[in-house]
Amino acid sequence: MTTSMIQPQMTDEVAMAIAQGRPVVALESTIISHGMPWPRNAEVALAVEQAVRDEGAVPATIAVIDGICCAGLSPAQVERLGRDTDVVKAASRDLGACLVRGQTAGTTVSATMRIAALAGIDVFATGGVGGVHRGEGMDISADLTELSVTDVLVVCAGVKSILDIPRTLEMLETLRVPVVTYGANEFPAFYTPHSGIDAGERFDDPAQIAAARSANRRVGMTTGMLVANPIPAADALDAQEIGATIEASLAAAEAQGITGKDVTPFLLGRLNEVTDGTALAANIALVLNNARLAARIAVAGANPGVWA
Repeated sequence: MTTSMIQPQMTDEVAMAIAQGRPVVALESTIISHGMPWPRNAEVALAVEQAVRDEGAVPATIAVIDGICCAGLSPAQVERLGRDTDVVKAASRDLGACLVRGQTAGTTVSATMRIAALAGIDVFATGGVGGVHRGEGMDISADLTELSVTDVLVVCAGVKSILDIPRTLEMLETLRVPVVTYGANEFPAFYTPHSGIDAGERFDDPAQIAAARSANRRVGMTTGMLVANPIPAADALDAQEIGATIEASLAAAEAQGITGKDVTPFLLGRLNEVTDGTALAANIALVLNNARLAARIAVAGANPGVWA
């Protein structure tokens, strides 16, 4: 027996855009539910949606609401994600359990990709993707394996700087996920454009990225594509200072026995506290920057003959 795939519930705006072949950009919701305090979380979510609209695309914030996968949220749903304390955090592996239990969940990169693909959305903007954690353990984010099997283009500011960037890029290569960097020869490190790691493939035009995506599909690639978009220099943090802060925060997490999916929110919260809010400001700036680039890629890809 086969089971038909779930069609996510969509707002009229998102459903109409998809039906008409207009550009749509998916947005994740853990930034609302677990990434920032109320009411800043909701304010940022709505600002990111507006940034997508300003570039000519339609935003579709992804979440699970009362056990229903949603592509596009109302302002009331955004507020609920930002205020309610019973909202869970869901990666792709958690979606089935959330649906059965009727839970409301903020979706991580992997879960957002899965729901976006079900809705027929090709482009997704986030802050940073997960990856291979530092140290000798086997803590590897599901974001990487989701990129290997789900045909969605993901725009980010690189992998989160608390991770092992070289090993993450090696894993993406093993999983044959195309990785490109926008407008730079150096792969970005989330809060800073500088990681000391060669960018590999570089493109300077969103239309070129859309064309590369189309070419990947034409040769039979079925993976996602990762687009690394460096944080603007004016919003970036000092690479050495943030590196030292991350190392100290990782040591604190280990000392407190914090492991698994609890590590990232702990570290991000500690970084914001130690940097007197500058880490949060940088995070917001890079998310907005990624949303704009994702919208430009989606607009270029919606042109006939580019996004095949």
